[in-house]
Amino acid sequence: MAMAPRRMQISDSVDIAAPAQTLYSMVSDPTRMGEWSPENLGATVVNPRPDGQAFAGMVFEGRNRRGRARWITRCTVTAADTAERFAFRVHAIGRKAPTIKGANASWEYRFEANDSGGTTVTETWFDDRSRWPRVVVEIFDRVVTSGKTFPQFQEKNIARTLQALKSAAEAP
Repeated sequence: MAMAPRRMQISDSVDIAAPAQTLYSMVSDPTRMGEWSPENLGATVVNPRPDGQAFAGMVFEGRNRRGRARWITRCTVTAADTAERFAFRVHAIGRKAPTIKGANASWEYRFEANDSGGTTVTETWFDDRSRWPRVVVEIFDRVVTSGKTFPQFQEKNIARTLQALKSAAEAP
């Protein structure tokens, strides 16, 4: 019996009663991601622009937590298309500093006007560990997510992040 193919990406969307520009400004500031993400605690931009805007090539280090585990990631922004798309790749990770280099994951946020006058935000996680042997991925994922695969785990994280973003953006 053949194994099902590995799921290499997970997406979810939410409609938010806010303009795309507002939502893009929130999401494209990695120092704020901890306000919505169940794992991220915020970030430090390594090479900020004087105007504070995100740009392709911007590097940031994200602080993360899952249960008692804590780690830091180094990320590079791959797309910063104002009010349309914000994306970055995670390419280094470590417990106290991002010293272990290698393809990890990529994240993308898309912003599209919807029929209700607001914006549909789509968050996508891409598993960049395509060169890892499948058995290593399966074992690693279940150890660090308490028994789930990363795609299963990220489904819940993405849904929680999008709902928290919606709540923050729609708050009076």
